[in-house]
Formats: sequence, structure tokens, C-alpha cells
Amino acid sequence: MRLGLIGKKIGMTREFLETGMSIPVTILSVEKGRIINVITKEKRGYDAIQVGFGKIKNSKVNKQMKGFFAKKSTEPKRYLKEFRVNNVSDYKEGNEIGLELFKDEKFVDIKSKTIGKGFAGPMKRHNFSGLRASHGVSVSHRAHGSTGQNQDPGKVFKGKKMAGHMGSKYRTIQNLEIVKSDLENGLIFVKGSVPGSKNSIVIIEKNAKKIKRITSIEKSKKISSSTTTQQKTKTKSKDQEKKPTSTQKTKSPEKQESKKEVKK
Repeated sequence: MRLGLIGKKIGMTREFLETGMSIPVTILSVEKGRIINVITKEKRGYDAIQVGFGKIKNSKVNKQMKGFFAKKSTEPKRYLKEFRVNNVSDYKEGNEIGLELFKDEKFVDIKSKTIGKGFAGPMKRHNFSGLRASHGVSVSHRAHGSTGQNQDPGKVFKGKKMAGHMGSKYRTIQNLEIVKSDLENGLIFVKGSVPGSKNSIVIIEKNAKKIKRITSIEKSKKISSSTTTQQKTKTKSKDQEKKPTSTQKTKSPEKQESKKEVKK
């Protein structure tokens, strides 16, 4: 597991780049997390750190957790999350972790609980095409058809795609692009489909799969650089056309006057 942060999904907006390109963006608000406990291999058999996020009233904390936070001499936190780490010596209890963690990162993985859809049919849940909507099909247009067998084995196998509960499951979307981050206000702007509804809790981690993908900001920079080079070449060609060539000799004013006198 990689080190990450816990945030809240606020909503969506769009960001305009210098080239005029607009990017749809999801805003995530992230508070600074505090390292509450450092776990070593000697204690539990693995190296990790326990980070606390969010504020909570003392009246809403039970006695056991009050004693835990008092022992660590920190304020009570709403969420506690463990992150496995390679070097435990780099972290100390009481240190804070914020959006500086993703300063040099271009892509992140985001995990959250998807929106619950309730009991859904097979067409919505599994993208079935359904039966024919023509003559001869009676009251079974959106049905999934037969599910089992006649005699052998004569049962419905587990995992069969059927109607059932849809959504409300933890899902991780990988390699979402970081468009912008506001360290002062604790906001991060992400391009891509972030799971969950508004005001849902989101876990942001460093991307597990390293990919070679050009970001939208890099694309806009390439477009702007190409347009500037084209404009420069156009201006140079226009200047060359305006300048007289060496073969075209300009006539002196004395010769022009002499020609006029002869004509008279």
C-alpha cells in the first residue's frame, strides 16, 4: 500500500488553460493528516503508519478512543487509516501530512464507495440488450431469459449475471490526472471519474501503475508552442516578400527626370 490522504468530494467544475481548452474537473477538499502511531515489524510483523484525519467532538468519542488519543497526546480524529511504508524511520509521531505529498505527482489512484442504485434489473446492472420489442414477446421485454438448466446439474450457478443490488461498493479508479492543487485552501482538482456522490469520503493515493501518458497541460503547451512557431514562420515569409530582391535594380531619380524631359 502507498501513502495517501483522506478527502471529501465537493463537486465538479471546469478549468480553462492558456490555449482556451476547458477541462472537466472534480474538486476534492483534503485536510492535513497527523501521524498518530508508527507500527513496526517487531510489534505486528509489518511496517506502517497510522494517520488520523478530520475533527470530531470529545462527546462523540468513546472512552477507549479517548484514552488512546490522550496517550498519544493528540486531538481526537474522526478517521484513522493505516498506510504500509518501506522506511518507518522517515516518519515520526505528531508530524503532519498534506497535499505536499502529491507535489511531484501527475496521476493518482482514488478509492471511494460508489453511488447506491438499489435493486436494479439485468439491463441496467449488466448492460443486457433484453428481448425483442416486437410482436410475439409478451411482458418480458426487459427480462434476462433462462438462468438454469433442465436436468443436469439443474441449478443456477453462483455468480450468474442477474437482477440484484447495484452500487454501494468500494471501487478504485486508477491514474486520474491532477490538473491543479491549491495548498492554501486544501483543494485538489482531478480530471476523470471519481467514484462516490457529493460529500462522500475519498482515499487519495499515489498511482500504483506507472504509465506514460501526456497530461492535458502538456498537450496545451505543445499546441501553444506549435502555434507560435507557425506564426513566426508566417511573419518571416511576409518580410521576405516585402524586401526587394538583388536582381531588381532601383532606378536613380536623375535618370527618371531626364526621361520626363525627353518625353516633353
